[in-house]
Amino acid sequence: MSKVQSPESERTSSEPKATGFGLTVTDLRKSFSSPIGERIEVLRSVSFAAGPSETIAIIGASGAGKSTLLHLLGGLEAPDHGTIVAGEFSIDSAGPTALAQFRNRNVGFVFQFHHLLPDLTAAENVSLPLMINRTSRREALRSANQALKEVGLGDRTSHPAGHLSGGEQQRVALCRSLISRPALVLADEPTGNLDAANGDEVARALVSYGRTNRAVVIIATHNRGLAELCDRILVLKDGKLGSAASCPRV
Repeated sequence: MSKVQSPESERTSSEPKATGFGLTVTDLRKSFSSPIGERIEVLRSVSFAAGPSETIAIIGASGAGKSTLLHLLGGLEAPDHGTIVAGEFSIDSAGPTALAQFRNRNVGFVFQFHHLLPDLTAAENVSLPLMINRTSRREALRSANQALKEVGLGDRTSHPAGHLSGGEQQRVALCRSLISRPALVLADEPTGNLDAANGDEVARALVSYGRTNRAVVIIATHNRGLAELCDRILVLKDGKLGSAASCPRV
């Protein structure tokens, strides 16, 4: 497979398989302009690599750039400099169509705020990524119901998402993010609004998913307990990745 070389290239043949590719980030930089026109460097020469089945926690203070880093990794924003390569697909230089297709097929986003459609049922919310990828409604809902059952929501599948508790909504959002079996999962403070019990359940589900499906899972978090479940911890400070700690599998 050939790497996408420029934003103009729209070829999809360079996309990696749905599971089992590595992620390589090299010399990533990103800055923004403040309201008074000052240039603020958020990320400075960030480099790291992750292999299939590896879960990495990114920790750091609020405003350290954790969310910005995840947005770049998922192709939601473009870096000022550097490369992001998933398998042999260049996220940083892909054109809009190829990038959208790559995200739909290979990337799962988990956010602190679940962003569910409140009037749709839990199962309908979870099934949306499958139907976007042209899975039949019947099969998509069957898969969604099974996924919800696996996270203890088998009796909530037909409930409108807006009627569920916060912990239940976050588990629905987690199922929606993972239903297409993405090879790259990007989680931004996924337990930030949850109590300890629900937060632990979501955290363990994310780590288990990566190991079971040979996916790369990157989690930005303030939760040290969640970070210690991961294979590695990277510290983001002053726009740079600092010391990394190896963590035992649990």
